[in-house]
Amino acid sequence: MKPPVAKQTPHLHELHGDVREDDYYWLKDRNNPDVIEYLEKENEYFKNIMHPLEDQTEQIYQSMVDRVPETEVQVPVQRGPFFYYSRQDKSKQYPIYARKRAANREFLQEAPEEIVLDLNELAEEDGYLSVTAQRMSTDHTRLAYLENRDGTDRYTVYVKDIETGDLLPDRISNVFIYGSLEWSRCGDYLFYITVDENERACRLWRHQLGSESETDELIYEETDETFTLYIGSSQSGKFIFVYSHSTTTSEIRMIDADSPLSPPQLVDERREGTLYDVEHWEDSLLILTNENALNFQLLKAPLRDLHTRTNVIEYDEERYLQDMFPFKDALLITGREKGVTQVWKLKDGELDRIEWEEPIYTVSVVSDQSYDAAEVLLEYESLLTPETTYGLNLTTGEKYCLQVAPVSGNYSRSSYRQEQLWATANDGVKIPINVVYREGALDQGPAPLILHGYGSYGANSDPDFNPYRLPILDKGVVFATAQVRGGSEMGRNWYEDGKMMHKRNTFTDFIAAANHLIDEGYTTPSQMAARGGSAGGLLVGAVANMAGELFQVIVPAVPFVDVVTTMLDTSIPLTTLEWDEWGNPQKAEDYFYMKSYSPYDNVEAKDYPHLYITTGLNDPRVGYWEPAKWVARLRRLKTDDNILVLKTNMGAGHFGASGRFNHLKEAAEYYAFVLDKLGVTNNADMANPR
Repeated sequence: MKPPVAKQTPHLHELHGDVREDDYYWLKDRNNPDVIEYLEKENEYFKNIMHPLEDQTEQIYQSMVDRVPETEVQVPVQRGPFFYYSRQDKSKQYPIYARKRAANREFLQEAPEEIVLDLNELAEEDGYLSVTAQRMSTDHTRLAYLENRDGTDRYTVYVKDIETGDLLPDRISNVFIYGSLEWSRCGDYLFYITVDENERACRLWRHQLGSESETDELIYEETDETFTLYIGSSQSGKFIFVYSHSTTTSEIRMIDADSPLSPPQLVDERREGTLYDVEHWEDSLLILTNENALNFQLLKAPLRDLHTRTNVIEYDEERYLQDMFPFKDALLITGREKGVTQVWKLKDGELDRIEWEEPIYTVSVVSDQSYDAAEVLLEYESLLTPETTYGLNLTTGEKYCLQVAPVSGNYSRSSYRQEQLWATANDGVKIPINVVYREGALDQGPAPLILHGYGSYGANSDPDFNPYRLPILDKGVVFATAQVRGGSEMGRNWYEDGKMMHKRNTFTDFIAAANHLIDEGYTTPSQMAARGGSAGGLLVGAVANMAGELFQVIVPAVPFVDVVTTMLDTSIPLTTLEWDEWGNPQKAEDYFYMKSYSPYDNVEAKDYPHLYITTGLNDPRVGYWEPAKWVARLRRLKTDDNILVLKTNMGAGHFGASGRFNHLKEAAEYYAFVLDKLGVTNNADMANPR
């Protein structure tokens, strides 16, 4: 079967004296039957290409299913008289959320379980289901949650009576996917945020339980199209914080959760370039701000006078402070130091770091814990250590292990190795690379390797333990993650050096990482794959143009590859919000810089690696037409015989299929394609050599 050929329909756009030819602009119209027909033809071609790999796909899928534990139970988190947790059985696609009433953790074993929400009961066979926010009322009798069934960012609020199991008549639609739902403390009111026609979260409403949503009161509207709106409750539950936020500037208001009819109080007006966050602790408001402190400083102000501020600790530019967790008896701060996540406890005006044995790891404070908790839960993992939950006694500082996530099948961490490498970028900056592999994988020389990257929005690619990665490691494949600029792994400056007019650093850092892995003998170009999703898809898409010869196969998942067109179209969700991330192409300097790296604009008549590209028809974050147009142009211009496939999920959005096993099936397909191109045979197994 030959690959589909998209028709060319000339479309010219002139800006800043530059004429852009876009022969595939027509693919943006999803109401055009020709568009759906083209996507379906690409899906048929994908199935045809994958057909010879069915045995490999099934073998990989089953090996990952074998790693699914019979039961996974989250460590219960105490909130008031209940301990809340989720559990998932191997036979189920989705988790079950439950709780137990107990005075303390010692009595949990005997306490009866109450089901709060079983997502498996909500799911429809082969249908899409996403449940994000779950908010329990203060009296623990009603659960408000967000549900979506089409993969967009438009969710519906449902309210469940926990005692009867019935849904209340309250229904609220067009609510944003996250950061958009909170209760008043009296439990009579819900605050929520809706999206506009471009799916920008911008309107805050108050809903009285039992009333029609049409009568809800608009509390605040964010009119600046470059800002988005979200809400969150303070750790103490006393306040609901209302955040107006862009990538460079923030403004926060707060609502007294005990007085839900009172107007929001402004904490500090927005000032371009100033980001800040707040939390309530004792009789003060804690303020984490980058004003005069690139890596953020911690201040506090009395609630009675928010403009009188003092330092909680001295600013240290080597520490990047990111979040605050105030408890009745202690204050915990999370952030980064020397490229690694950290948790500190405030002690005598200083930050006392909680120590860990491994050199590279990820640690965090479990969210939504009780303000008056004496024991705080921390989650820890590394490339070798499964997710481990620790209890931290806030009085004594004692740290103790409560649970290690089960790993089904044989697993010995001594059979694997993790390393941190450092590549040198074009400008001399050292780029960290985290690597994990099976012991012995490199004994015979360079090995098959998959290099991951993201590098945008300040998001971090931290080391994690993934049991479903083990079957691939056991085939002798090395996994590497390049912590390129554009993330925040090395501090706020790491992000600033990988955005706007510095964006090309993200791509050249990744190329430097690939060259380093080759130079150090970890792999070769014929044995290396690159993978990135969303903005990471932009990363590997740009690298395909800039240094495709370094890779045998590249996997851009839901890739943001038509940067200029998207950033010019203000009707597309997220566009105006991201001018501070990528630039505004209505400005000539921004336009030409974007065009210099945009994957779609830089396709050339040359050889490309094998390409495995995915998208979702309902994706509100990266329109399906971006990868569809890119594939069409690649098919026309590329000069090689390498395989190029486009898989469009016709019933989902940015995050692919829902349900654990559906996710594993998609992962198995991707691995089968990649390993085949890297020359990894189906029977390769270092854990059980033949």
